[in-house]
Amino acid sequence: MADESSQKSHAIFIPYPLQGHVIPSVNLAIKLASKGFTITFINTHAVHHQTAKAHPDIGSDIFAKVRESGLDIRYATVSDGLPVEFDRSLNHDQFMASLLHEFSAHVDEVVGRIVGSGEKVHCLIVDTFFVWSSKIAKKFGLLYVSYWTEPALVFTLYYHLDLLRENGHFGQQECREDTIKYIPGVEAVEPRDMMSYLQDTDTTSVCHQIIFNAFQDAKNADFVLCNTVQDLELGTISALHAKVPFYAIGPIFPPGFTKSNVATSLWSESDCSQWLDKKPHGSVLYASFGSYAHVKKSELIEIAKGLALSKVSFLWVLRPDIVSSDDTDPLPVGFKEEVKDRSMIIPWCCQNAVLAHPATGGFLTHCGWNSVLESIWCGVPLLCFPLLTDQFTNRKLVVDDWKMGINLSNKRPITKEEVSENVNCLMSWKSGDEYRVKVKEVRKSLENALAPNGSSGTNLDLFIKQLKAKCQIKPISQ
Repeated sequence: MADESSQKSHAIFIPYPLQGHVIPSVNLAIKLASKGFTITFINTHAVHHQTAKAHPDIGSDIFAKVRESGLDIRYATVSDGLPVEFDRSLNHDQFMASLLHEFSAHVDEVVGRIVGSGEKVHCLIVDTFFVWSSKIAKKFGLLYVSYWTEPALVFTLYYHLDLLRENGHFGQQECREDTIKYIPGVEAVEPRDMMSYLQDTDTTSVCHQIIFNAFQDAKNADFVLCNTVQDLELGTISALHAKVPFYAIGPIFPPGFTKSNVATSLWSESDCSQWLDKKPHGSVLYASFGSYAHVKKSELIEIAKGLALSKVSFLWVLRPDIVSSDDTDPLPVGFKEEVKDRSMIIPWCCQNAVLAHPATGGFLTHCGWNSVLESIWCGVPLLCFPLLTDQFTNRKLVVDDWKMGINLSNKRPITKEEVSENVNCLMSWKSGDEYRVKVKEVRKSLENALAPNGSSGTNLDLFIKQLKAKCQIKPISQ
């Protein structure tokens, strides 16, 4: 009989080098390792460098603690084609161009080294946004598993770009503005609710090139794993499944939810627990615009003034580069002094711990998908201020479809008066109650999906079974 190690599925796992992609990738790597996989997880040098700066105790291996519990996760890092100290936030397009043109050569080298060492590798699990995945998988004789960290609705809109183009809703100088009703499995979507890149008239940017090439490549995937919940997006997923082996396996959270054994935060986290402990139940608005997108200074100032006007207690995460890494103090003069008795303003925190705290009653968010899922899990309704990419589409799901949140503003430019009014609408016990009820109903779908015999566990087990069949790996006898 073959030895046990030859019967374990070995996956090389490469996340997109942005925090919002690394977090669900680390969580999925742990989940698969707990199901018997060997995982070789590859971060970029830059992501590791920033993580290690924020968490000096992790050393050279973010998975060291997890391995102590018996999980077989190895760790490596690779260059993204730019110097480690290069400011990727300030020079976004240059960073994306390097991922488009340079990164694949470095990945090719490291995958070749692992495969060439005699180590049996079965599949490449790669973020869908990479443009080279199928080519490298094919070169080394590996199955290609595409990991999509956003909702199925966003995936299917990108997947059907050709339909949007043919019907004049994308890629024209003057695009149609009527409702889109022809995407398989999607009843209706307004053009304003598409991802920001699909609302652009100039489609020549480096990000557009990445999207076009990545989704062409995704059509070659052997499997697509998606961090969503089947019941929440059933029609969309069923239609996709007819075209590609598409599995909803979410939400993928860390085993302890509020405390992970793997450092994934790119910034040092402030401890907010003592401040929150002193606040009444459900009285605090948590505000954060994520790890990636930038806010215009004029809008940030209106939000700040609106928070001051609202009289609500708030905990606000303001990344040092939230406007730009060369404008580190963008708040209005005198603002911190005005709100000091009812606010805590910090550069970063453990979001799951804040959302899970009983004092947190609302979440002012950019609508990143991780934030949406985490807020649902904690039963916290959302105040939505999308900034970029999938966040506009996620807002549609939160506000229009699931009705568990409201818009921060219904028009641009935003005003402090509207900010204050909507903050109070969400946080008031009377007007906010319908959103608290709805978010708890949606949470039930997540609970059901993660329960024994729930859809996400069933789908993940089916994926593993089919992967092993394709690789002809016999199950390990217990």
